[in-house]
Amino acid sequence: MAASLADFDYTLPEESIAQAPLADRAASRMLVVDRARGSWEDRQFRDLPFFLGTGDCLVLNDSRVFPARLFGHRVGHTGAVEVLLLRPVDSAAQDWEALVHPGKKMRVGERVRFADGLEAEVVARRSFGERTLRFETQTDIYEAFEKIGHVPLPPYIKRRDEAADRERYQTVFAREKGSAAAPTAGLHFTPQVLDACRARGANIAFVTLHVGLGTFQPIHGEQIEGYRLHTEHYRIAADNAARMRAAGRLVAVGTTSVRTIESAMRAGGLRESSGETEIFIYPPFDFRATGAMLTNFHLPRTSLLLLVCAFAGKDLTLAAYRHAIEQRYRFYSYGDCMLIV
Repeated sequence: MAASLADFDYTLPEESIAQAPLADRAASRMLVVDRARGSWEDRQFRDLPFFLGTGDCLVLNDSRVFPARLFGHRVGHTGAVEVLLLRPVDSAAQDWEALVHPGKKMRVGERVRFADGLEAEVVARRSFGERTLRFETQTDIYEAFEKIGHVPLPPYIKRRDEAADRERYQTVFAREKGSAAAPTAGLHFTPQVLDACRARGANIAFVTLHVGLGTFQPIHGEQIEGYRLHTEHYRIAADNAARMRAAGRLVAVGTTSVRTIESAMRAGGLRESSGETEIFIYPPFDFRATGAMLTNFHLPRTSLLLLVCAFAGKDLTLAAYRHAIEQRYRFYSYGDCMLIV
């Protein structure tokens, strides 16, 4: 019998959803799940280096979040428009795939005016509120976004973004600009924790996967098999690929790192590469690169939870989630984390 999305559901009290980051990035709790033993233990994120050793390689996604949420209004109307930029369509970053709200009203040819004279025209319609926008600006488009854009906090964070989010909704190793959401498992790291991991003998490699709809889109419908995710761009540099090939165990930090290395393995191996991926990981799945995973807790009925269940097993994952809820772990983007070994 084909798996149903209802099999990957759970109930979370609203008060368990973290609304703000901790004052100290590395102060998060960490639930360590042992797949072989079918057990877990409560630890602190600062304990992570003790689970690493010579031959391990941490795989970190160095994609950088940009202020991808824009607020404007329809030209010729009084209605407000909210835009979440997903990815540029062309190398000049003039045309963008975006989620537009309210989507039904925004037809091809309509224009949206933002602050500082920035305007965009709807040039194509897609499903579920997606549109292609063409921007008109005399300055660098990313400079315009940095000036007027907002941090794209997820909708379950029930507050407006603040100045502090520009730094905290970003990993300390973020470099490659292009994500519409943070690779949140990496938010816990500090330079000191990274140094402690190296001191234990672990190597560190960086990959880039720009987070878009392929990572955080909801799954429409109940049937999992045959469902297709949106494509996302990834890149692996030659030196980082060499570090990963030399490792005895790859410890992927975040589902985006997992998707990157598993995509690469299916496209020729861990080598210098770049491309588009729509890999959809759900049980059962043959993991060819991932040896361990650090990840935050994920929304029910999502592709991210399905990926974790594919790696740790559905029953063990959902049992660990129930324990985390009972022990008042903080959930989702600004929440605590889980190390699966």
